[in-house]
This record gives sequence, structure tokens and C-alpha cells, in this order.
Amino acid sequence: MSDFAFPPGLLLILGAFVLPQLQGKARDVLTLALPLAVLAMVWSLPLGSHVTLDFLGYQLEPAQVTKTGRLFATVFSLMAFIGAIYAYKQARLLELCAAYVYAGSAICVTFAGDIISLFVFWELMAIGSTLVIWSAGTDAAYKASMRYLQVHLLGGVILFAGVVARVYATGSVEFTAMALSADFSGESLGNALILVGFLINAGAPPLSAWIADAYPEASPSGTVFLSAFTTKTAVYTLMVGFAGEQILIYIGVYMIFYGIIYALLENDMRRILAYSIVNQVGFMITAVGIGTELALNGAAAHAFAHIIYKALLLMSAGSVLYQTGVRKCSQLGGLFQTMPQTAITGMVGALAISAFPFTSGFVTKSLETSAAAYEGHVVVWFCMVAASAGVFLHAGIKFPWFVFFQKDSGLRPPEAPLNMRIALWVFAFLCVAIGIYPDPLYAILPYELDYEPYTADHLITQFQLLLFAGFAFFALLPLMRRTLTISLDFDWVYRKVLFGLGRWGSTKFWRIDQLLRVWILARIQSTMVFLSQFAPVGILSRSHPSSSMVLWTVAVLAIYLVFSFI
Repeated sequence: MSDFAFPPGLLLILGAFVLPQLQGKARDVLTLALPLAVLAMVWSLPLGSHVTLDFLGYQLEPAQVTKTGRLFATVFSLMAFIGAIYAYKQARLLELCAAYVYAGSAICVTFAGDIISLFVFWELMAIGSTLVIWSAGTDAAYKASMRYLQVHLLGGVILFAGVVARVYATGSVEFTAMALSADFSGESLGNALILVGFLINAGAPPLSAWIADAYPEASPSGTVFLSAFTTKTAVYTLMVGFAGEQILIYIGVYMIFYGIIYALLENDMRRILAYSIVNQVGFMITAVGIGTELALNGAAAHAFAHIIYKALLLMSAGSVLYQTGVRKCSQLGGLFQTMPQTAITGMVGALAISAFPFTSGFVTKSLETSAAAYEGHVVVWFCMVAASAGVFLHAGIKFPWFVFFQKDSGLRPPEAPLNMRIALWVFAFLCVAIGIYPDPLYAILPYELDYEPYTADHLITQFQLLLFAGFAFFALLPLMRRTLTISLDFDWVYRKVLFGLGRWGSTKFWRIDQLLRVWILARIQSTMVFLSQFAPVGILSRSHPSSSMVLWTVAVLAIYLVFSFI
């Protein structure tokens, strides 16, 4: 099918440059209208429609409508709209414009039918998200944004190298399924590099720490935007390009437990939720590695639901930060008394991420665990089920308990502003609505789905899991109380070790440089002294009287005659 398809995300990107030119109500109206217009465009384009462009002899498809891409573009548009409501009057104009470039680029990635267009919008995402962090205006945000940019520039360079290798080897720029192989052909090398580039954006090891390092330093609204796009766009690209690759199962399981462990150790409420992003993306990557239709449906559905309930949790935490200025769980508590709506909606998000029955997490995450069981991945299934209890511990109980309940911190902040509460309640409603009636979500998944989440054994298993996890939390509550400590992660390697080595190396290099300069200058000076003998004023170029030359000639001949008679 060749119906023309304009990339919907471009409307959001272009709109980001129009917003600064407007003032007052006109800007407010356009801010809310842009994501809704993009959402309408996403669903107005028929499946299979596309647009092609000729570029340097290659046929690019910057817009290609697929079921998977449309699903992700839908939730990205929804996130941009609700995020704009949440950020209304609180976010800087730079942050909002950068967020729209960021969101629009993510939507364009989900519509990209070729690897070159994908790469261009991939890098635009990095620029937009960096500006979202930087726009918080603090020194910590600036430094975090620079570290974030360095990680994503590294990922971009690796991805670009993979794209070049693959295009050179195959002659095709189509973005389609790619296979890993043990040979050393250009195509296999390109595929491997592309996979690494995707995984860096997904927060895979060893660079998982960039999420918890950068996201919490953004503004309350900036963190909400950041939670939605980069990692889930990476999940989308992995679904399209590397579904069924076994290595993704092991990477995903590692991410699941990595996120849980660090979230349990953390004291900063937004860093808890940032580590939780890694944990949840780990579930999705594991499902992509399993690669069956049920598993891929599970990864897509989980990504859809996760964007909503994770944004809800971060909006709840952001509202607390906005009203109190406090981030540490050890300094919070008892806020339910004065911020009941923020607490209730935050609890809904906590239940959803814990896969509590009748929430969106329950009807989406179960697709992934069922896929693991059906394919005979017993150990993987056990890890995913056990990790669900860990999710309930750190995000389902720890975050709301220490922030809204537990001890009374003495803080009495007023309820969050109206626009923030509207955004909170909309996403809280969606968490419950999808959980109660998942059929509309199931209907737009990439593959046909015949699945019933509400079976007796599934409900009993999940209730037992959550019950014992909750019991374990309160039994171990003294150990769960956090102090003002810092958890070292892999980012310590490049923030401290590599930085320290760089400073040490630069000092040593400076000394070596000085020694080399002295030695080279001495050699140059001695060489110039030698060459100066041949200069017009040098000793070998001086003029002498004829008599002295005759005298030297006679002397040489005399010496020769003397030696000839000896």
C-alpha cells in the first residue's frame, strides 16, 4: 500500500519551534492541541501507508504505519498531552519545547521504515532529552545533562557505526528484523553494533546507571517526560529488530534484579523510581528475547501500561518535591494528611506497577510471565514471578509508605496545584480502567490475542505473592529505613575513576610534554648552531686573502713531500 503518510511526530517537533513565538492563551491552547493533533494523525493513517524519499541512491521511508509503531506512538502522544497538563505554569518554556522535540522524535522513530531516518530521529531524541534535564537550571542538572549526553553520544556513535556497516554489507537501509551470528561479516558486525546502540538507550548493563543519574536531576515535570520516551523507544526498536534473540533474555533478567536491588538501597524517592524504570524495562527486554507473539504482545502492552503508571508515580513524587523541596525519604512522611489526592493517586500507581489485580500492570505483565511459562523457560518464569514481589517491595510499598505514611515528618505542604492533580487523576483512572477492561488495549497489540488474565489460579498466585511480599516488608521494616547514604553504581567508574585517571594522566602528560619541549628545543638549537657554519656569515663561508690561501697550499704540499720521502 502506498498511501501518503506524513510523519506525525514532525508536527510536534515543528510546533516546539512555534511555541516561543506565541504568548498567553494562544501558547496554552497550542501546547495542549499539538499532542492531540498528533494522536489524531496517528490513527487517521491506515496501516501499511508510507512515504518514500530518495537520498544518495537509497530509498528512505521516514513514515511507515505498522501496528507496533502505532501502539507506541499512541501512548507517546498521550504522554505528551498529560505531561503538558502536569507541566502547565510550572515548566520553563525551554523545557516544554525540548520535551515536544523529544516526544516528537520518539514518535518519528516508531514510524521510521528505514534505519537512516531512525538514526536521525534517535539523535534528535538525545538532544531534546538533554535539554529537558539541563533546563532545570541547577548546577546538578547541568552536570547530569552533560554525563547523560556523553552516554548517548557514545550510543549514537556505536549505532551509526552499525548502520554504516550494515548498509555497506547489504546495500539496504530497510529497518527490519536483524539476526546476530558468530561470523565476522560486515552484516553481522553491523547488526551487533546496532543492538548495542539500542541497548544503551534501554538502560542495559553496564551503562544502566545513566537513568538514575540523570532523570532525578530534572525538574518535577521534566522527569515525567524523561520516563516515557527513551527507554520505551529502545524497547520498540528491539521488538522490530531483534525479537527472539536469546541474549536479550539474560540481559533482561539482569536488569530486573539490578533495578530492584538498587531501588531498595536508595533513599531519594525519584532515584527509587528511576531504578524501577530499569527493572520494568528488564521485563520487556526479557519478553522480546523470548520472541513469541504472546511475549511480544506482552512487551508492547507492558510498555504501554508502564508509561502511564510510571508517569503517575513520578508525578506523585514530583508533586511532593514541588510542594516541599525535599527528595529524601528519610526526611519525608505523614504527607497523606495534607496531600491526600497526591497520596491516593500515587498509591494507584504503586498498585499498578506491582501488578495488583484490577490494575493495568496485572493485565499486561501477566502476558510476559505466561509467555515464559508456555515456552518452557522455567528459570526465567521463576525469576520474573519472584521479581514481581521485589517490585511490590520497592515501588508498591516503600515509596508510598516512607513518603506519605510512616512517621510524621512535621511537614504540612498544601495539596498540589490543580493542573498537577488533573494529570494525576487522569492517569490513575487509566491504570484502573485498563486493569478492569483490557480489551481495547489487547485489540491494538501487534498480534491477535486470545488471553484471559482473570483466571482463578492467576488471581490466587498474585494475591499470595503480594501478601507475602507485604508481610516481608513490614517484618524487615527496621532494615528498610534509609539513612543519608549514597549507593555506588557503575556511573562511579566514569564519574570518579575515569575522571581521576584523566586528571592524573593530564598531569603526567603535562610533565612529559615539558620534558619533550626542552629536549626538542635543545636539539633544534644544536642543529641550528651546526647549520650556521654554512650561513653567509658562517666560518665556512668567510672570505680570506689570496696570500693565506697560497700559504696553506704550500704548507700542505710540503707536508706531502716530507711524508713521501719517509
